[in-house]
Amino acid sequence: MAKESLESGLTWEVRANSRHYHKQKKSCLCFRWGRCADNVIRSYKYSPLTFLPLTLFEQFQRVANLYFLLMLVLQCVPVISAIPWYISIIPLTIVLSVRGMKDLANDMARRRSDAEVNSRPCDVLISQSFNKGQWRDLHVADVLRIHKDQVIPADLLLLCSSEPHSLCYVETADIDGETNLKFRQALSATHDELTSHPSEETLAAFDGVVHCEEPNNRLYTFRGQLHWRGECFLLENEHVLLRGTVLRNTEFAYGLAIYTGADTKIMRNCGKLRLKRTRTERVFNRAVMGIVLSVLLTALLLAIGAGVFASWVMSHTGALSPMVVDGNPVFTGFLVYWSYIILLSPAMPIALYISFEVIHSVHSLFIGWDMEMQQADRPAQARNTSLNEELGQVGYLLSDKTGTLTQNHLLFRQCCIAGEVYGDASVAAEDTEPMDLSWNPYSCGGLFMSAPDLLEKLRGQQCPSSRQFLRALCLCHTVMAEWKEEAPVYQAASPDEEALVGAARELGWAFLSRTRDFIVVSELGVTRQYQLLALLDFTSQRRRMSVLVREPEGGLKLYCKGADVVILERLQEDSPDQGRIESALELFAQACLRTLCVAVRSVPEASWEQWSETLARSAAMATVDRDALLEKLYDQMERELQLIGVTAIEDRLQEGVPETIALLQQAGLKVWVLTGDKKETAVNIGYSCKLLDPETRLLEWQELRQILQSPDPGVSFIKARHTELWAVDKQSAGAKTAVVLTGPELAEFDQRPEWGASFMNLAEQCQSVLCCRVTPGQKADIVKLVRKHTSSVTMSIGDGANDVNMIKTAHVGVGLAGVEGGQAVQSADFALSQFRFLQRLLLVHGRWSYRRISFFLLFFLFKTCSFALVHIWFGFFNGFSAQSLYENWFIALYTVFYTAFPIMCVAFFEQDVNADGSLKWPELYKAGQREELSSPLMLCLSLLYAVYTSLVLFFIPFGVYYDTAYDYQTMAVTVSLAATLTASIEIALQTRYWTKFNAAAVLVSVALFFICTKITQSAMLFKTSPADYFFIGVSDKAFIDPLVWLAALLTTWTAVLPSLTARALNVILTMHDKHKVHSASRQPVELRSKLRRGTSLRRSSYALSQGAGAGRHVTSGTCSRSTVPTVDEKVTASNDPTDSQVQIHNNEHGTNI
Repeated sequence: MAKESLESGLTWEVRANSRHYHKQKKSCLCFRWGRCADNVIRSYKYSPLTFLPLTLFEQFQRVANLYFLLMLVLQCVPVISAIPWYISIIPLTIVLSVRGMKDLANDMARRRSDAEVNSRPCDVLISQSFNKGQWRDLHVADVLRIHKDQVIPADLLLLCSSEPHSLCYVETADIDGETNLKFRQALSATHDELTSHPSEETLAAFDGVVHCEEPNNRLYTFRGQLHWRGECFLLENEHVLLRGTVLRNTEFAYGLAIYTGADTKIMRNCGKLRLKRTRTERVFNRAVMGIVLSVLLTALLLAIGAGVFASWVMSHTGALSPMVVDGNPVFTGFLVYWSYIILLSPAMPIALYISFEVIHSVHSLFIGWDMEMQQADRPAQARNTSLNEELGQVGYLLSDKTGTLTQNHLLFRQCCIAGEVYGDASVAAEDTEPMDLSWNPYSCGGLFMSAPDLLEKLRGQQCPSSRQFLRALCLCHTVMAEWKEEAPVYQAASPDEEALVGAARELGWAFLSRTRDFIVVSELGVTRQYQLLALLDFTSQRRRMSVLVREPEGGLKLYCKGADVVILERLQEDSPDQGRIESALELFAQACLRTLCVAVRSVPEASWEQWSETLARSAAMATVDRDALLEKLYDQMERELQLIGVTAIEDRLQEGVPETIALLQQAGLKVWVLTGDKKETAVNIGYSCKLLDPETRLLEWQELRQILQSPDPGVSFIKARHTELWAVDKQSAGAKTAVVLTGPELAEFDQRPEWGASFMNLAEQCQSVLCCRVTPGQKADIVKLVRKHTSSVTMSIGDGANDVNMIKTAHVGVGLAGVEGGQAVQSADFALSQFRFLQRLLLVHGRWSYRRISFFLLFFLFKTCSFALVHIWFGFFNGFSAQSLYENWFIALYTVFYTAFPIMCVAFFEQDVNADGSLKWPELYKAGQREELSSPLMLCLSLLYAVYTSLVLFFIPFGVYYDTAYDYQTMAVTVSLAATLTASIEIALQTRYWTKFNAAAVLVSVALFFICTKITQSAMLFKTSPADYFFIGVSDKAFIDPLVWLAALLTTWTAVLPSLTARALNVILTMHDKHKVHSASRQPVELRSKLRRGTSLRRSSYALSQGAGAGRHVTSGTCSRSTVPTVDEKVTASNDPTDSQVQIHNNEHGTNI
């Protein structure tokens, strides 16, 4: 048997109750080896031994840090040291220490989170008794006892449970975001043996061997075999309890650990921890590399000049000069080369990195402090503090559906019975007038439909069709009932069924209980028992389910419900009221409600007997044709149906989802939906949340495949959408097309990678893309596809563990922190409690962060380069001797004290428009997507401005003092004063949003220059260290000299003149556009749904998350005990700001509004 298992690919072996066989081995150096992983989660990066080398390795990957380390080494060589070594080591040490401490703090937080998970309690069978242990103590092959409401610690093979037939119910919210319970059932062999004599000794004696597939990330499939007592039993997904799921409505369950720790399916879906860097940082790194190359080239040219000048000196003096080292001009140039590299090193903005860290941290605090993004004492959270500006550049938003866009809570809003429509979906659910249901002893509330005329007909027995309709809802389902406080509480495999059965109960048809063969219901207070003859289960291919029952009066009835496309084709000819019911389908679809058709058929006794015999023979077959034969039999029975009516269910969206999507689309974002649900469900939600318009044409795989296979897909797509098939309005054809794909269809892209670029070119022209039935791995692959073939920033948002991989793969990952669990949040860069908070996260905080950091970057490059490049021009007048123009301490303090605070305040508080304005004019967000403020062009302009400023800073004071009695030190103080004033005035010109902190920062920075200059040039410090403080008393005379002030002010005015002129021209040229913005009146936002004549919009959906097999559990003779989920907050009205006509003019410095 083991050999057969190996041949079938089942190479993972687990021997029950043999932990010594599977346990990992550990060495004295903490290295582990062994095939099976332990159950300890390790998401941290550092250990006490690896922290220092790893953090230094990571930090010296940054060009500036490595460059300054080399400068520090060079400064320790006296012969080439132009400035003291402490000028470089102080900022370098500060940068490395602060970043290292931040990384350590983040890693310690991850360690605490891991410790909390690893120390959760569990019951492990050891030596024939269950002992209390922790998750970290589990090993493969251990037998565990799981209690009700306990999180399952590893992937387990279910052996038995406290429920009849060893059924159990698990909540998979932490994996897929769905709160409805899933059925799991043990093998009958283990159930019979382990529950007949339930004891710890029996479980300890269990010696089965499991052969299964190697650990993988496939959450919804499992293949394996259990070899026990000479027999082989097939294992499927329904026999396995996954780590992260929660045991519900089952007192206890016993399981065998198959996969633990990193081998579990949920951990395999988490993906690798990726180091994310922003586009702005990548552009900055390229700029730094450019600065390094420029410095090296400039130093080389100056060194050549030094060598030439040394030769000229030797040829004219005829004797050795102190300027020529060892009488060798070449060697002199060589030394000068390294001296100039050191002297120009301040042009490398090392302090920018630490400033980035501080700014990112403050921006992250602003996100957490935003009360508009807080709900139920759960604030927004920036878990990764290095991606703030990326929030202002997002081009693609890839969203999960269940639990992210929707609440996964359905409401019964309308129905059509015999052509009559009941209920009004145009009225919000919370505004629906409640009906008097006091006569109904089983009413529990929660019916958001007002139809008193329907109640009157039901209670007066005036409409047989209405009674048939509710009887169908009450019988045709797989719901289980548990009695609590003398009332039935329903537990369904899908929220659809729960909503339908609950609505029938409120209207008087209450489902009470079920066994293998009978269903007991209460019809207007009269208890009736129906014999269940057959249950034709739902599958995604059938898109319907049916029950065949024998009524108490003896007649046979088949009740069927399903999607309209499959029900309507199975109706008898001339079905009464069919036309009016189909019209109601159109109306319900126009209101974006999920519809189901309900039908009935009377079955003759002879027909039933013949069909049941054939069914029994087919069900007992073991051939591969079994399923096909059963489907054919089901199809024979589900014919000649009589259409009774249609149900209309509202899939409740999260609050503000339509408004948020409309606003983000206005801001230029492409919104895609990636879901594991079926196609009809995803499309329905697309219409409900206004991601798709009623006029939107759906481009599905067959048409898309033909386009991609054509020689020129772009031309084929343009031709296709301009035909009558795609659109009447050719101008809006592209925007009114949406692509709908499924997981199996996406798999073909793996075989045809050349389709990726063509597909993305088509997708960019479409309104949206919906991907259905996708696995967690495929979600990540879609994100990779977008990243590979576009230059846009991608954002992924989800709430379950199945979203973790795509959250980690995207440039920015957002996790929704709800009742579903914390896996997505733990792996996300940002955590929100509602999807609607994306409005403020992106359009307010993201846009502000991008603008602030971009201005900060441009100004920082300007001030450091303009200050450092002065040495180049000075070199032409000092014989290329690498002499510094500035006092040493001015070089050390200029970036840290004299110019840091004003730009930091701008980076913290700058606003071009306030938060309300950012939401009112979402078009402003497009500046970040186009990189208007952080493009290479803007960086080059900033560097050119710095070169111009350095020329002004040197040559104007040089010209003023030329051939005068003023010395070099006075000129140095003048240039320093001018550089400080230029930086301060430039930042004042850039500031649009003044606070008391901005004003104080500018004044304090200038004051610090005068105070520190007086101190460092004092006689007292000169006496202490003459070599370091040789500008003795220079500032005392310079600061009272009118010529010094005149030269400094003239230099400052000339330096800022281009910036001042550019701003003045910008104001003049944009005056007309500013008037448009101020005077534009924005109309109230309204969401409209336009139904185009002649277009069918019916969108049926059934069993949102129910998979095949629920009917098999129901007919196994098991009664379920369950609880009903609580009703969420009420539905809110939707608005769609898609018709904005506001004209806004953007420029590189922002928008005046």
